[in-house]
Amino acid sequence: MSTSNQPTEPELVTELDDLDGRYEQAVERVKEFGENDLREVESVYRQFTDVLDRFEEDVTDEGGDIETNIKFQSAIAEVVEEVSEDMLLAEVFDECDEMLQQRWFHESDIREVREQLEPVADLVSRLEKQDELLESYRKTRRDIRYRIRELDDHIADLERLSRLADADLDAPTERLHEPIETYNDAVTDAFNSFTREASAREVLDFLDTMTDYPLIRFEIPDEELFEYVTQYPPGEETIGTLLEYANYSESKLSHYVEEPNTLIRIVGRKQTYLDGLSGKPLTVSWPPPSAEELQYRCRELTAAVNRFAPDVVEQLRAVEALPRETDYERIRDAAVVREDLTDEERKRIRTDDIETELSAARTERETLQHALEGYPDR
Repeated sequence: MSTSNQPTEPELVTELDDLDGRYEQAVERVKEFGENDLREVESVYRQFTDVLDRFEEDVTDEGGDIETNIKFQSAIAEVVEEVSEDMLLAEVFDECDEMLQQRWFHESDIREVREQLEPVADLVSRLEKQDELLESYRKTRRDIRYRIRELDDHIADLERLSRLADADLDAPTERLHEPIETYNDAVTDAFNSFTREASAREVLDFLDTMTDYPLIRFEIPDEELFEYVTQYPPGEETIGTLLEYANYSESKLSHYVEEPNTLIRIVGRKQTYLDGLSGKPLTVSWPPPSAEELQYRCRELTAAVNRFAPDVVEQLRAVEALPRETDYERIRDAAVVREDLTDEERKRIRTDDIETELSAARTERETLQHALEGYPDR
């Protein structure tokens, strides 16, 4: 198949086109004799030459002895017995077997047998060539798929730079930053109060519920800790109290809880996790996400925050309203340029022709995708 009508011809497409043609030729050469018939010949040939390879050094010249020679001939005979009368070049294997019916062997004897097998080797090579080209063809298709994935990432990066190249750096970023910062501070304080004052059971129940909200990514408690806190009386204590208990000696702790060794073992192993709980997963990033992402995130945050700090939801509503009440994307782009762009990306925006690079990447991707769709997935 030709791809000459495409805007570019990357090396991978040229390679795939070449392999496609050569593979079809190889298939035709195999069809001359029939693939099943050639596979039968190949199997016998592999077995026969394997016996030659295994025994040649032991039976030739000074290395031979009667016992080894007999084993060699028996192994050859076992292979030849599998040869059906109607198999391609069956007579060659019979002739080779006859050539090896002798008491002693020299290197020249084995060499003559291999020469006798050359017509069979030629048939087998047709299969080898077909299989080799098929593997190369499949590898090139895989390389094209990998390259398309690389280009997808590259195109996304270039599109981002292209958009940000026109960012208005005088845009009032504080219009977004102030309500987001106000909410973040409020929800962080509220969550700290929640984990400090609520029972460990309430806190872990909340964290477990957060698994239903994919945009709010708390590290969930492990099963053993969750089961202990939700089913045993110490779970009614605050996290701070549990952590304090975990540092008591077993004898001292026995005055406060039953099975003190269980608390020390389970809570003691999770001190770092419990100490590290914070409200960060409930905050809004800066620079903020796109307007659409912010909408979905605020929807999940409202449901989450309302569980432990309903009064903070008011500040969250102010954040949720930003895309409606401001020139959100223009201001957000300015914030991204100021906060997120690396020095190298800033330099690229100033010096590189991003649009030309983007156009070339899209064209290459289109050509590669066209090749995948145009050449069969064998």
